[in-house]
Amino acid sequence: MSIKLTCLQQWAIKMSLLPVWTFASALQWAQTQLQPVSVSAVLDAEVLLADLLHVSRGHLHAWPQRELTAEQQEKFSAGVMRCVQGEPIAYVTGHREFWSLDLLVTPATLIPRPETELLVECVLNTFHDHDTHKIADLGTGSGAIALAIATERPQWQVHATDVSEAALAVAHQNAMRLQLMNVSFHQGDWCAALPTRGFDAIVSNPPYIALEDERVEQRVKLAEPHGALFSGEDGLDAIRQIISHAKNFLKSGGYLFIEHGCGQAAMVRCLFEKAGYTKVDLHKDLAGLERVTRGCMI
Repeated sequence: MSIKLTCLQQWAIKMSLLPVWTFASALQWAQTQLQPVSVSAVLDAEVLLADLLHVSRGHLHAWPQRELTAEQQEKFSAGVMRCVQGEPIAYVTGHREFWSLDLLVTPATLIPRPETELLVECVLNTFHDHDTHKIADLGTGSGAIALAIATERPQWQVHATDVSEAALAVAHQNAMRLQLMNVSFHQGDWCAALPTRGFDAIVSNPPYIALEDERVEQRVKLAEPHGALFSGEDGLDAIRQIISHAKNFLKSGGYLFIEHGCGQAAMVRCLFEKAGYTKVDLHKDLAGLERVTRGCMI
């Protein structure tokens, strides 16, 4: 009687027959597996192996002939295959760097992007004094924006909200790991979760992708939380809601900062102005794309 093996079983048998890997041979194998699905296969392989071994990427190249244990080889292979099957590398390793902070991430949170650091820069550059300010981060996810601001301005009071209990748990864990005591977390929908009013600034990186936008990578669409990515037919549903409600929670002279798609800048500016915000201006990311809109409430 013939026995049919699953792909996973076949892979496990194949792995058991492989010779012991060195750092160099492990990286070479991983790069070969990742090349069909990743434009950064070399970097991804290094990140996965360095994370597993708790060493720097430079260490891997400084000691290319060091060998992996059988357990390390098995874990590394499994991580690579998860990436090959479409899982983002940040979910495989369980963390992502943002604003030089090592943040835990899970499938309950959006993976922080480098361009979102522009939001943090805009807030910090708007308030040059050393006074205590009250800031809110709406839809905090992993806590990236709130924790970056709290790190740079320990005298500020930072409030972070998210509708997802699972996401807030990750954000709170990140705050504890970073020993940040000036951040509080509140569950609920955008401004409705805020425990008080009179904020000096409200900041948000809300979902802003249109539901039928075909430019979204398939692995992003399948892996990351839809509620943190998509927002109505034109991608502006959440932004409309935030712009409308935030003015009731800002103090006179307070600012609202919103990240949006580069093709949405004109519409977002219009929404700000129609809602009564003044001093509306746009800020570009490192690629020269209009990424953040700021407005002041009279």
